[in-house]
Amino acid sequence: MKLQIYVFAGIAEHIQGPVIHLEWKQQAPLTPVLLKQHLMERYPQAAALWPQAFIAINQSYAEDNQIIVEGDEIAIIPPVSGGQVQLVEITQQPISIEAVTAKVLHPNHGATLTFIGTTREWTHGKRTTRLEYEAYEPMAVKTMLTIVEQISASFEGTLCAITHRLGVVAVGECSVVIAVSAPHRDAAYEASRYAIERLKQMVPIWKKEIWEDGSEWKGHQQGPWNPLANPMPERS
Repeated sequence: MKLQIYVFAGIAEHIQGPVIHLEWKQQAPLTPVLLKQHLMERYPQAAALWPQAFIAINQSYAEDNQIIVEGDEIAIIPPVSGGQVQLVEITQQPISIEAVTAKVLHPNHGATLTFIGTTREWTHGKRTTRLEYEAYEPMAVKTMLTIVEQISASFEGTLCAITHRLGVVAVGECSVVIAVSAPHRDAAYEASRYAIERLKQMVPIWKKEIWEDGSEWKGHQQGPWNPLANPMPERS
C-alpha cells in the first residue's frame, strides 16, 4: 500500500518537506497508532512533536484504531495555536515535578527518568541559606530548546523536557527539573546526563550562593568554559 502523507508547521520543518511518501508492506492493517510509531522511528529529529500530533484521514480527525486504506488522504496535524506542549520553561514559581515528567510520558517508551536539582544546605563545610538565580531569559529558553532537539535527534526518539527556576530558591527546593523518556533505559540514562551537563555548560543562567557570612556568584565549574564545545558522547 502506497500513501502520500501531508505534514505541516514544525513537523514539516524538522523533516525538511511538506509531504511524506510511505509504502506500507506489513501484513497488519495500518492504524494511526502504528503510523505515528513508524514515523517516530523514521524521523527521530521530530520526536518531540509526534506524541502531540493527530492523524487526519480524509479531512477528519481519526480514532486510534481506524484502518487506513490506499487512496485515503492522510495528514499529520501538529497542535494548533495554543495547544503546543512547552518542553522548556523558565519560571519564578516552585516547579511541579509531576507536571514536567508528564510532558515526556509516552506509550511506546519503557523508561522515564526525572532529574531534580535542589538547593543543598552544606557544601565544603559552608552552610548555604539560599540560592538566587538569574538568566538572560530569551537566550536561555532558545538554548534549552537546542538541547531538547539535540537529544531527540541523537537518542533514538527520546523525549526531553526542562524547567528551570529563577529568583530565590530555598534549601531543599527544586531549581531545575529535567524529565527524559525513551524506548529503552540506556538511552534515557545517557540523555538525562547529557541534558544536565549541557545545561550547565551553555545555558545563560547564573547562580548566586548565599551563606551565613557572605555570597558568591557561581558559574561553570567543570574545567575551561566553552559553550560552543559539544560533549555529545559517542554511541556504541
